[in-house]
Amino acid sequence: MALARQVLCLSAFLSLPHARAEPIRYSVAEEAESGSLVGKLAEDAGLTPAQLSARRARLVSEDGRQHFRFDRASGRLVVAGRLDREELCGQSATCMLPFELLLASPLQFFRVEVTLDDINDHSPVFPEERVTFRIPEKSDPGSLFPLEAAQDLDIGQNTVQEYNISPENEYFSVSYGSRSNTDKYLELVLEKPLDREEQAEMGFSVIAVDGGSPPRSGTIEISIIILDVNDNTPKFTQDRYIAKVLENMPEGSVVLTVLAADPDAGLNGDITYQLSQTVGQSDSAFVIDPTTGEIKITKPLDFEAGETHELIVRARDGGGLSAICKVLVEVVDVNDNVPELLVSSFSSPLPENTVPGTVVALFAVRDRDSGANGKISCALEDQLFFSLRPAYKNYYELVTVSALDREETPQYVLSVTAADAGSPPLTTTQTFTVDISDVNDNAPVFNQTSYTMYVRENNVPTVFVGAVSAADADVGLNAKVTYSLAPEQGSERPSCSCISVNSENGHVFVLRPLDYEHLRQTEVTVSASDAGSPPLRANVTVHLVVLDENDNAPLVLYPAQDSSPASSELVPVSAEAGFLISKVVAVDADSGQNSWLSYHLLRATDPGLFSVAVQSGEVRLRRPVTERDSVKQKLVVLVRDNGKPPLSATAALSALLLKDFSDARLPHSSPATEDQDGSLTTYLIIALVFVSLLFLISAAVFVARKVCRRKELKAGHVLYGADNLQSGLADAAAAGSLPRAYCYEISLTTGSGNSEFKFLKPILPSLPPQHCARGQGPDEEHDLPCVPVSTEDMAPDNAGTLSAGHFNALSFN
Repeated sequence: MALARQVLCLSAFLSLPHARAEPIRYSVAEEAESGSLVGKLAEDAGLTPAQLSARRARLVSEDGRQHFRFDRASGRLVVAGRLDREELCGQSATCMLPFELLLASPLQFFRVEVTLDDINDHSPVFPEERVTFRIPEKSDPGSLFPLEAAQDLDIGQNTVQEYNISPENEYFSVSYGSRSNTDKYLELVLEKPLDREEQAEMGFSVIAVDGGSPPRSGTIEISIIILDVNDNTPKFTQDRYIAKVLENMPEGSVVLTVLAADPDAGLNGDITYQLSQTVGQSDSAFVIDPTTGEIKITKPLDFEAGETHELIVRARDGGGLSAICKVLVEVVDVNDNVPELLVSSFSSPLPENTVPGTVVALFAVRDRDSGANGKISCALEDQLFFSLRPAYKNYYELVTVSALDREETPQYVLSVTAADAGSPPLTTTQTFTVDISDVNDNAPVFNQTSYTMYVRENNVPTVFVGAVSAADADVGLNAKVTYSLAPEQGSERPSCSCISVNSENGHVFVLRPLDYEHLRQTEVTVSASDAGSPPLRANVTVHLVVLDENDNAPLVLYPAQDSSPASSELVPVSAEAGFLISKVVAVDADSGQNSWLSYHLLRATDPGLFSVAVQSGEVRLRRPVTERDSVKQKLVVLVRDNGKPPLSATAALSALLLKDFSDARLPHSSPATEDQDGSLTTYLIIALVFVSLLFLISAAVFVARKVCRRKELKAGHVLYGADNLQSGLADAAAAGSLPRAYCYEISLTTGSGNSEFKFLKPILPSLPPQHCARGQGPDEEHDLPCVPVSTEDMAPDNAGTLSAGHFNALSFN
C-alpha cells in the first residue's frame, strides 16, 4: 500500500509543469528606491503565501546577482538595491533583467523578466569641453565643419534631441541628424563669408538638449580662428572604417590604418591623427600613430566585456583644418585553433614592368580543427593589381593581374585572410609587403615651366644668379639628374656664351660682366638628363634679365654746355614772380629710378631771385626784379638722378635784366670767360677809380686855370669879350685849331669783361649865337657864352673821334 502511494505521488509530480511557458513580465523605472514594489509575483504565479513558505520559494539568476528581493510573507517582488540601466545594459534599446522563481518542493520554477525603464538621469556630454576651428577667410558659405556629437547615456526620448548655438550669430548655424540608426552627425554650417581683417577670432557655445522632462543639456565651447589661406580640409578615404579584431590579439597589434589626404602643400598638407572614444566606454584600449594613422591595441580585448568599440579619429592639417571619421572595431570571439597560413615562397621586390600573371607568393593554409571548423577559404582584401588563385589542394598563389607602376605605388601591402567555416568562423590574416623596383620610364621634370633670373649690370665674372631644379620620379641611377646647356636648333653650340650651368646642382652663373644699355635680356635652354639606360631628358627655358645700375650721369641737352659762347636769356625788368626764364633739359641713359632726374639751383649771382622746378627743370623768377639787381645774372643748375649713389651734372646759363629789348646789344659772355667775371669786375672798378682820379685832377687844374684867368681879367688883361670870344671860337674852329666837341657815353658794366665807349654826334658842330634859358645865362663876370645841349644832340647817330680833355658827357652804366 505504501509503495503504491509513492508511485501515485511520483506520477502526480511528473504530471505537473516544471516551468511556465510564458515568462511573467514586469517593468520598473531605473534608480527606483530599495523596497519599491515591482509586482505581486505570488499572485501572478497563482501561488498562496502558505505555498511559498512550504515550498521554499526563492529567486535564482544566471549571473548570481540579486537585483530584486522576494517577500515570501506577502508574495511581493521589490527592488533589492539601486538599479542603473546604463551600468547594467549600456546603450541597448531595451534592458531586461531575467531570473527564475524556484519552488523546491516539489520542484517548479517560473521565468520572470523585469524590464528596466530609462529615466532622464544623464545629461548630454561632449567628448571635448572646447574645440578650436581654424577657418580660412575665403571659405564658401555652406561649408561644413564637423563636430563630435554629444553622447547621452540615456535612450529613446531622453537622449539628445536638438542642438543650439549660444549666443546666436550671423556667421554660423548648426546642422545635425542621423545617417543611420547609430551614426549621428553634428556639423557647423558657415552661413556667410568670414573676414579676418574685420574680426580675427570669435567664440560661441553649442548646446545639446535631450528630450527628457525636465530636459538636460550639455555644452561645448567653440573657438573660431580665421585664417588667410589653407583652403582645403583633410579628407578620409572612408567616412566609416570597420575592423574585426580577435580577442586574443597581442598588445601593439595594428587594428587598421586610417588615411586622410590634404591637397594643400607644405605645412598645410601635413596631417596628424588624434583618437578619442565615445562617452560611456571604459578606458581606451587603442592608440593611434599621429603620423601614419595606424590604430593599435594597448591592452587585451575582452569579447564578453564589449563586442564593439567605436572610435572617433580626427585628422588635422598644419593649418588647423580638421575632419573626423568613425572607426568601428568588432571583437571576434575565438575558438581553440585558428587557421594557419604557411608561406612557401615569396618574391619581393618586383620590377614595375612585370607582366600580369606573375606569381608573387605561394602559401598553404591549414587548420588543426576538423570538419567545418577545419575547412578554410582564403581572400585577398581590396586589391586591383593582385589576386589569389587555388594551386593544389590547400595551396594558393598570389599573382599579379594588371601592370604595376612604382611611381604611383612603390609598395603594396597585401592582406590575405584565411577563414574557417566554424560558427563563428575563425580567421587569420597574412600580410605580404611587395616592394616594386624601378625601371627608367620617367624623364626628368623641372619644377617650373620656365625660369626667370636676374643679374645687375657690371656684375663680377662667374656670378651666381639662380638655379634650375628637375626631379625624376624614378630612383637610383634612373633618378640621377645632370644639367647642361642645350644648343640652339640647327646649331652645335649653346645659344649664349655668357651663361653657364653647373652639371651637378643646376646652378646658373653669368661668366662676364653685362651692360644693361647694350643687353637687357637673353635666354638659354637648359637640358636635364637622367643616368638611365637609355637616358631620358627634358628641356626648360631660362630667361636672364639684366637689371640696371646707376652708371650713367645725366646729360644736359639744353642749354648746350660745349665750349662755344652760350646765349643769355633776356628778362624784362617788369617781369613778375613766376616768369619763365628758361628750361634745363637733360636725359639719363639708365632706366627706372636711376633715370628719374631732379633739378636744383646750385649757385647764382643772386640766389634769391631765381627758383628751379625740381621735376621739370623750369627756371623762373622767385620775386620781381628791382633796380638793385645786377643786369647780368649767372646761374648754375645741378641735375641729379635718383640712383644710389646718385650721379649729377651741372648746367650753366645766364640772364640779362633789360628795361626793354633794345638793350639786347649788351655783350654776352661765353662760358669760358664767365668764371673770370669776378676778377674782371675788380679790375674795372680799379680802372674806374683811377680814371675818376685823373678826371678830378684835370678838373682841379681846369679850375685853377680859370681862377688865374679871372685874376688876369680883374687886372685888365681881357683877352676876349663876349663877341670876340664867340667869333674867336668860330675862327678857331674854321682854322682847325679847336676840335669839335662831342658827347661821349661810356658804358661800364659790372658783370661784363669788356667796357664799351660809344661815340655820339658832336654837341657843338658850330657855335652860333644862342639865347640861353633861365639858369643858363652867360657868366656876367667873364662874359662867357652858354652852350646848350639838347637830347637830340645825345642821339647815337654820328660817331666821332675821342680827344682827351673834351668829355662833354660821361655816363657810367
